[in-house]
Parts: sequence; structure tokens; C-alpha cells
Amino acid sequence: MKPATKRSNARRSKKGPDSKPAQVSVIIETPRGSRNKLKYDPAKRLYKLSKVMPEGMVFPYDFGFVPATKAEDGDPLDVLVLTDEPLFPGCLVDCVLVGAIEMEQEEEGEKKRNDRLIAVAQASLLYSEIKDLAHLNPTVLKQIEAFFVNYQKVRDVRVSILNTSGPDKALEILRRSGRKA
Repeated sequence: MKPATKRSNARRSKKGPDSKPAQVSVIIETPRGSRNKLKYDPAKRLYKLSKVMPEGMVFPYDFGFVPATKAEDGDPLDVLVLTDEPLFPGCLVDCVLVGAIEMEQEEEGEKKRNDRLIAVAQASLLYSEIKDLAHLNPTVLKQIEAFFVNYQKVRDVRVSILNTSGPDKALEILRRSGRKA
């Protein structure tokens, strides 16, 4: 039997087939395929190089945030956006929430939540059928989880995947962050 802190399978949404998916606008910080982690600096209103990942490690999809939110780690709520081609920093993307990867990270002995929402760009052709993380190829989901664990490991930050969940949980996390979809 798996411990409660281990990842469980993504749960399907409780909503019916006719329910409208939760939509959210995301600002891209770091494009897919980049080794450079960019972060928006609201005081300067510019994007700043936050870190460079090791050779061979790149962002698997576009990475950004939901404006006007504050996650449990104090930063805007993070979102990994599934889309067909890499976007650019500052690009505003209308998305549909498909799930969340619930995570806890430990840095210098301090633990804090650092959940990531997963969304599909509404304009995407390749991912348009993905409505729930349960619809995503399980291997792809494992690789995304491994990316988040390993990308923090190089900074001596330990990440634990607590759970993966569907769009209902993603919407709950979004609402907790102070913004309604």
C-alpha cells in the first residue's frame, strides 16, 4: 500500500459532460524548450533571468502564472500550459484548466506548498481533446512530475509530489489563490 503522501492517479472531474470547463488567462514567463527560467518582476515591469538549468534540462511546456493571484508560496499561481508551439514571455493565453500537481517543497528545512496548475491553451489543436489530467498520456504526466522534482533538485530544494488531480481541484486551488475563473 502506498503512503498517503505519494502521488495518486489523477481523478476525473465530477462535472457532467455538458458542464463548462474552468477558463483562466495565463501570462507566459518561460517558453517551452528553454533552459532559462524567466520571472516577471512587477516592480520593474520586466522579465528577469531567474536561473539557468543544467545542460540537457529544458521546460517541457510553456510555464507562466495567473495574474492577480497569490499562491501559498507567496508568488503568483504557477501554470504549465500545454500548447502546440512555444510561446514568448509576456504572451497572454486563454486556457482551460485540466488539473493540478499538488506539491510540497523543502528548502533550508522549511516546507511549503508549491502547487502547479496544468492547463490547455484554448487555441491548441494538439491538446484540444484533453479536458482532465486523466486524459493525458500517463507517461507524459510522469515526465512532467519528474521535471518539477529535478528542476528544483539542482538548487538543493526537495520536492514531494503529493497528488495529481483533475480540473475540480485545479479550480479550487485557483479560487484559494484569490481569483475566480
